[in-house]
Amino acid sequence: MEEKNLAIAAIRKKLVGKKLNYKEIYAIMDQISEKKLGDVLTTYFAASGFSKGFSDEELYYLTKAMVETGDKLKFPGIVADKHSIGGIPGTRTTLIVVPIIAAAGFKIPKSSSRAITTPGGTADDFEILAPVLLSKEKIYDVIEKVGGCIVWGGSFNIAPADDVIIKVEEVLLFESYDKILISIMAKKIAFGSNHVVIDIPWGNSTKVKKLSQAEILKEKFEKLAKKFGIKMTVLIHKTEEPAGRGIGPVLETKESLMVLEQDEKRAMDLEARSINLAGALLELCLKDSSKEQRESIRKTYKNGASWATSILTSGLALSKMKEIIKAQGGDPNVKSQDLLPGKYSFVVRAKNKGKIESFNIRNISAIARILGSPKIKTAGIYLNKKIGEPIEKGEVICTFYTQNMYNLKEAKDSLSNLPLFKL
Repeated sequence: MEEKNLAIAAIRKKLVGKKLNYKEIYAIMDQISEKKLGDVLTTYFAASGFSKGFSDEELYYLTKAMVETGDKLKFPGIVADKHSIGGIPGTRTTLIVVPIIAAAGFKIPKSSSRAITTPGGTADDFEILAPVLLSKEKIYDVIEKVGGCIVWGGSFNIAPADDVIIKVEEVLLFESYDKILISIMAKKIAFGSNHVVIDIPWGNSTKVKKLSQAEILKEKFEKLAKKFGIKMTVLIHKTEEPAGRGIGPVLETKESLMVLEQDEKRAMDLEARSINLAGALLELCLKDSSKEQRESIRKTYKNGASWATSILTSGLALSKMKEIIKAQGGDPNVKSQDLLPGKYSFVVRAKNKGKIESFNIRNISAIARILGSPKIKTAGIYLNKKIGEPIEKGEVICTFYTQNMYNLKEAKDSLSNLPLFKL
């Protein structure tokens, strides 16, 4: 009872803008992880961070407490990881980057999230291919056998307070920058990662609106990583549309597999984005690799991106993905052509000739969720046209998919209030 009272007093203190010490923060994380505070008090805490923000010291304490109140994984040597702060539907690079890194010989136990503000998270997508709810022992087994895995971050007692906070944020469809930072870093630390690439997209429709905000977040990541002894590279890039055309678990997963298969119709922007991330992570890992390995790789490849490209185009990444799928209990023989979207569809056509000037990412996410994504895995939106591509009057701009007529009708009816693009 004393711990709960301390946690409540600390939340009250934060709501009026005062700084918290480690004892107070630990009490909050402990009580949230034990589900003793309830949704109302947890929401108050989440809101306090959104409105008031946290100092660098508080961010360190919050991350440390979130890790310490749960289980931890530990692996020897270099442990790689990557994470995007999200907010952009589609752009499923993880399903391409993880097998590339594992095929290069580095361990990459990837903790992924389910959807919070988008129509699908990486865990929602990979779940189509294999189970993502793995025990601690199973994760150790998979990493030992194949070097990489993609699991839901809430699989077991890893940073348990984070999953409780996410549930209240999911209803409100918001996530503060500080909470993004704490959530990502706590999961990376708890999973034993020590070489991490962070991807921060910014733009009008993303979580981070301005370059200046992205740079502040980058600095916060780097400071926190240094305190925990993590080698980190933070990439910032402007984003106005998804990489790839599919939005929703099946459509996104299909596109990722097409890149791994090197299908002639694959999304080249998704491939390029994945190569960029994988290359940066390989460069980071190489810095702490043996001298012999560094010299060998440098002699053969120009840089990390060149190495990543070779692994992808040679088929090594696809083979590694099949190993990961099998090790996690899925069917390694699955192909992109096996993944089909919902049986009910509707096409949105251009009323005039021209080009798409911009997409409203927030509205695209909203419509995809109305269609049923991510709970309905086959629901989503396919972008037949993207920014800058010429469009004739009557041509299809995008296609809606779902499994029932009710969702489809509701999505169609919502278009007048939720415009998807500017032509």
